[in-house]
Amino acid sequence: MDILVLNCGSSSIKYQLLSIGEENQSTLLAKGALERIGLEDGFMEYKVPGRDKAVIHQNAANHEDGISLVLNTLVHSPTKVINSLDEIEAVGHRVAHGGEFFSSSVFIDDKVKQGIIDCINLAPLHNPANLEGIKSIERLMPGTAQVAVFDTAFHQTMPRSSYLYPIPYEFYEKYAIRRYGFHGTSHQYVANKACRILGRDIHQTKIITCHLGNGASITAIRNGESLDTSMGFTPNDGLMMGTRCGSLDPGIIPYLVSQEGLSLADVNKALNRKSGVKGISGISSDMRDLVNASKKGHERAKLALDMFAMRVKKYIGAYIALMNGVDILIFTGGIGENNFTVRDLCLRNLEYLGILFDAEKSWNLCGKDEIISLPGSRITVMTVTTDEELVIARETFSIVRDL
Repeated sequence: MDILVLNCGSSSIKYQLLSIGEENQSTLLAKGALERIGLEDGFMEYKVPGRDKAVIHQNAANHEDGISLVLNTLVHSPTKVINSLDEIEAVGHRVAHGGEFFSSSVFIDDKVKQGIIDCINLAPLHNPANLEGIKSIERLMPGTAQVAVFDTAFHQTMPRSSYLYPIPYEFYEKYAIRRYGFHGTSHQYVANKACRILGRDIHQTKIITCHLGNGASITAIRNGESLDTSMGFTPNDGLMMGTRCGSLDPGIIPYLVSQEGLSLADVNKALNRKSGVKGISGISSDMRDLVNASKKGHERAKLALDMFAMRVKKYIGAYIALMNGVDILIFTGGIGENNFTVRDLCLRNLEYLGILFDAEKSWNLCGKDEIISLPGSRITVMTVTTDEELVIARETFSIVRDL
């Protein structure tokens, strides 16, 4: 079954076309990303396995224009991979927020679309774009089955003691203010993948997954279910990130408003787009830039790296305490998979936990599924490559196949 996966952002569309078969066999047919929707100088990257990446310079006025360009390229470009849109049997959509409505992936109907609308106030930057992707497919490919895969769904197994905030309970009842968590497809995928590699039963295993990228979160997974996760009501909770502050004393917000004369919108922008490692270093949100600058003696770059690693270690320690131990510690995401320096900082001085880290093996490790702990380590430490689009395609296949 050929399945198109769409991840629609406010001004971008990431996409993959995959062929999914029984027993989770998969083949990537094409992938790419469309950038600067609604802006000038729009362009689309398009990559077919075994061929050079192509860049198409074309503006897209809206998401429907963008998806139309994607579909046209798949069918009519010199490197087309299908002969007709009829070959695409289903479309899987990444949807940021499912609130408490959705605890699993679902076939999209009018009720599901309304649920996505009802969660817009919880994800105002993401859910509207996700919904536009769904509506665009309805218009461009009428009758095609569509499936929504929610970032928040995996974390719906958290107990109330984990997901509730210590604020008046009425705010949860009235506004659904609670911890939701994100990156759920990634955390679930790498946990299952690690257990397959190690030959372990995920339903009898304690796992900590560190999804470290420009956005970053850590999850405690006990017996295959999310027990707690660092991101909360919004993706700005938890870890310090590329431009997001992470967990913060709430008293800072009214203080900034009074001292700087900022509006709440100004403060929100500062905490989401000007903070994190970029705000501390003053130079970049990219860890590669910070590592290079730190090696050259840039003190604030080094400070940003140290602060990031310290917060990762604090969550690892907290989740080991929460689960009364851990069997597997996983690093994934762009930073977790590829940046030795950050992994080294995060794992340094954890010998008391029984973690014996193979620094030499990890040094040149990039984008691979590998055990990076030494044989005598009480905790197995791994790098595991994530593939959220593949998760979405497989979820879509399993739902559409059974219709």
